[in-house]
Amino acid sequence: MELFDDIKVTYDDKSDKDLNRAYFLFKIISRPFFTKILTSVLQLAIKMRFPIKGIIKAIIYKQFCGGTSIQASQSIVDNLWRSGIGTILNFSAEGKENLEDFTRTKEEIIATIQKASQSDNIPFAVFKPTAITSFSLLEKITKKENLNKQELEKKKEFESRVNEICKIAFELKVPLFIDAEESWIQGAIDEIVMEMMQKFNVEKTWVFNTLQLYRKDRISYLKEILSDAKNKNYFIGLKLVRGAYHKQEIERADHLDYSCPVHRKKEDTDKDFNLAQKICIENIDRISFCSATHNEESAAYLTDLISQQNLKKDDKRILFSQLLGMSDHITYNLANKGYFIAKYVPYGPVKDMIPYLIRRAEENTSIAGQMSRELTNIIKEKKRRKNS
Repeated sequence: MELFDDIKVTYDDKSDKDLNRAYFLFKIISRPFFTKILTSVLQLAIKMRFPIKGIIKAIIYKQFCGGTSIQASQSIVDNLWRSGIGTILNFSAEGKENLEDFTRTKEEIIATIQKASQSDNIPFAVFKPTAITSFSLLEKITKKENLNKQELEKKKEFESRVNEICKIAFELKVPLFIDAEESWIQGAIDEIVMEMMQKFNVEKTWVFNTLQLYRKDRISYLKEILSDAKNKNYFIGLKLVRGAYHKQEIERADHLDYSCPVHRKKEDTDKDFNLAQKICIENIDRISFCSATHNEESAAYLTDLISQQNLKKDDKRILFSQLLGMSDHITYNLANKGYFIAKYVPYGPVKDMIPYLIRRAEENTSIAGQMSRELTNIIKEKKRRKNS
């Protein structure tokens, strides 16, 4: 697509070493068989406590992660900003189960908000709900099951942690994304995020929910919350994604024999994603949103919508975003053309990042054309440099 074709712009801040590492990595994960072996070996090695952190950090971690801490990620933040690209620091802990981990993660999330409040180049903060409460609790709340005394206390603690994080973001004027998770725990997340939007988005948008557009019900949900926001006079914040748990959603629905909550055909997800963008643009005075996509057509479609509505390219109510290490041809070319854009930059100790890295490898393999695009662009740039 012509909008994203300037390869020199795409890789202007990458060294030959960076290119070679990316080529090697994407070459491996472009083959599902090798990816399956790689992820299995990673999981086994961590379980058996093999000393492989150095290898992981040098190859896959270096491609997709900012660093082991906020401070260690600073060079990535600075490097992106030189190309007009913001950073969303994402402490990528997930699947935690005890109070000590929940408290530690909450404090780290607050530290990213504080860092963002002091930095023009970090326009948003983000957190994942399963980093600050247990998966099982969110599942029971979503199912509307009766909670025992201990679970009610844990629910209260979770709500308190979410409120504290959102309150600090509101006070420090840092927009905050709350990530979406599996459909069978998302109901609990939607409920608490709606409360936070009603509480803190009275004059401006600070709290953002995440809509996974592979879910069949998300367009109707978007229309519902839009109506509610108009009636109750608050602003909506949304991050639009296609969704990260497609395989698990389908397998679970088939195994437990219930109606599958997600689209089985990619074109249906694509259609809903673009429709969600259109609804958001048409209601831009009520909705601020992030288009978090690696899909060229969806990114280009949003640039068309912005133009049609005579909005500024860098309108702060409309953010484009991609993950660090992926789809640089979209990110860097949009930044070069003046759009408001930021990279999701996950960070954290290598061991804590393993679930995230495995998901990235598995996702990349399953996204049609993703790896061929990445590899084709890298090869083009390597040839361009050789010829110049």
